[in-house]
Amino acid sequence: MSASLKTNGGPSVSFEFFPPKTDEMAERLWDSVSKLEAFQPGFVSVTYGAGGSTRERTHATVKRIVDETSLKPAAHLTCVCATKDEINEVIREYRDAGVKHIVALRGDPPEGIGEKYEPHPGGYVNAADLAAGISEIGGFEISVGCYPEKHPESRDFAYDIDLLKRKVDHGATRAITQFFFEPDVYFRYLDKVRAAGIDIPIVPGIMLQSNFKGLSRMAGLCGASIPDWLAHRYDGLDDDAETRELLTAQTAAELVQKLSDGGCEHFHFYTLNRASLTMATCRLLGLKPAIAEPA
Repeated sequence: MSASLKTNGGPSVSFEFFPPKTDEMAERLWDSVSKLEAFQPGFVSVTYGAGGSTRERTHATVKRIVDETSLKPAAHLTCVCATKDEINEVIREYRDAGVKHIVALRGDPPEGIGEKYEPHPGGYVNAADLAAGISEIGGFEISVGCYPEKHPESRDFAYDIDLLKRKVDHGATRAITQFFFEPDVYFRYLDKVRAAGIDIPIVPGIMLQSNFKGLSRMAGLCGASIPDWLAHRYDGLDDDAETRELLTAQTAAELVQKLSDGGCEHFHFYTLNRASLTMATCRLLGLKPAIAEPA
């Protein structure tokens, strides 16, 4: 497992980015990468769109991170819309590019979240199957996803946790959670996971989305609950982006602090490619960017 660097005694962190679709979005992404690199994250992940729709952009983004930064990229990879041979080719391309970490996910169907998932003919069936394929090729650290409030398609928690155990059995060394807002949600889930004999790190995923309508939509699709106190906190701020950003950073920092008090040591921030909000959250947690030594 890759080491996570700590700055000024604060928590260990990692960041998630998504590949850009336009030149303007690319400029924002690389500005964010440049600014957040100084916080020395343990790794940075790059997402893979529904139906594999960002395959080439994800690869290009990861390759540039390898070539132009000191960051350790983790490339998202999904099972959808590709045969095993096609996905294995992508895995080998990442290995040849110097990538040593893959986030193995089932992925969403091309029609989007909420539509019925069907394994691709001749493809990997799910994330556990994909993890097995990555392990067979070799040379990678493997992270996977997990769901403190249950995957919306799972019939119950027992099924969810059994699937996580299969991911671990096939080589996963870290699980990153879907976002949540109540620390008890995480700790209850952790108790279930540990009771099942799963001992890999369960890294809390922390969402940095200041648009409450967008956040509510995302939560509805992925099965995350929105507490009443959080809805009240954003009430009446639809036209006040600045205040929403401040509240989002404060809310995320409060959650991280409570989780840290309960023993969590690493946190994965869903940055949405926004450096300022992520930097503000890190600062509230006592993290400061490293200062480069003179050459």
